[in-house]
Amino acid sequence: MVIPVHDVNPVSRTPRVTYALIIANVLVFLFMPGGGGSVAGESSLAQLCHLHAFLDQYAAVPRELIHGQLPGVVPTGAAGVGPDGPGCVFGPPDYDKSPVLSVFTALFLHGGWLHLLGNMLFLLIFGNNIEDRMGHVRFLLFYVVCGYIASYGFALLNDESTEPLIGASGAIAGVLGAYLVLYPRARVWVLVPFLIFLPLRLPAWLVLGFWFALQAVYSNGDGVSDAGTVAYAAHIVGFLAGMAIAWPLRAGTPQPPEPRGLLFGRRARPGW
Repeated sequence: MVIPVHDVNPVSRTPRVTYALIIANVLVFLFMPGGGGSVAGESSLAQLCHLHAFLDQYAAVPRELIHGQLPGVVPTGAAGVGPDGPGCVFGPPDYDKSPVLSVFTALFLHGGWLHLLGNMLFLLIFGNNIEDRMGHVRFLLFYVVCGYIASYGFALLNDESTEPLIGASGAIAGVLGAYLVLYPRARVWVLVPFLIFLPLRLPAWLVLGFWFALQAVYSNGDGVSDAGTVAYAAHIVGFLAGMAIAWPLRAGTPQPPEPRGLLFGRRARPGW
């Protein structure tokens, strides 16, 4: 996996929506139950029960999205001791949940610091140019639409799943798909793990094409142990949606300078 750190693709206006989305995602994560402290990977039973109740209310659930079947019993957020030992207390929900609205709220929820920071890094690097091309309002609509398409696409493929679907990955995958369509030859600085992290300047079509290929491989459960916990299919659907929506904008999109080959180290620094 390559880690993007910067693209050589200037913008003509401040990407206010991109910055606002990043700030909103970070703030929501910090105020989620256990969010700020999850970097250590340890939580008490009470915190886990509170988190499960929170996600049940605000996360998107495939079965709810496709069949509209809301559970009659949900975690209450309290911990207790039953016949099988300590666990979370379940009871009838004391709230009304809209499955359609849950897709929107789920776009701002993340399962940990790694999940959050990885998504925000990709949004920061690639979102500014898409916002610059589309404009602030259209970019925000594009981002939300891609998130919805990715979530419902994943739900259609997993319509009986009751696992909560959270994260901005589907919407950000749409941003990556749009970037591939609009700026395929833009130069992207990446870190490639090869004994050490090597800095390389690669064309966007190679970086994003490789990312998409990995999602396709991982969605089949190949090469990863957490295929059941990461919605790779949502990434694929979001990416394709972003490509399709951005395609009509290709003709009028000014291109950044073309890369002069695959450069690294000192040879790559001129023209940063």
